[in-house]
Amino acid sequence: MTSDKEQTGQSEAEPEAEGRSPRSFVVWVSGDLDLDHSAELRSLLLDGVARAPRGTEVIVDLQNSSFCDSTGLNLLLAARELAFESGKSITLAAPSHQMVRLLEITGSSDLFGFGPAEQRWPR
Repeated sequence: MTSDKEQTGQSEAEPEAEGRSPRSFVVWVSGDLDLDHSAELRSLLLDGVARAPRGTEVIVDLQNSSFCDSTGLNLLLAARELAFESGKSITLAAPSHQMVRLLEITGSSDLFGFGPAEQRWPR
């Protein structure tokens, strides 16, 4: 799993940027959400939720990810639980058809908000 900075092999989370709600915090994910990438995904999601201020919508942008297995789903559910316990919410932005189907099959689609892909702003 990598961010848009695929050369570095890092994923990233960032607070609000120009044009976004001041109550949103974006976690950018790309690559597969699976067992092979679980340590990095866990760190990315839990760090993003922890860094986001209380009352914030944590947007997990998935526009550059096409596959999610049960490990990825469990990590998303754990991040959702942590967010809920700390007064935040999680929205999945631009999930793949495969991920939406996985959420439907497992009965977990009602646990997340859904939204469009986020636009990256130059730093």
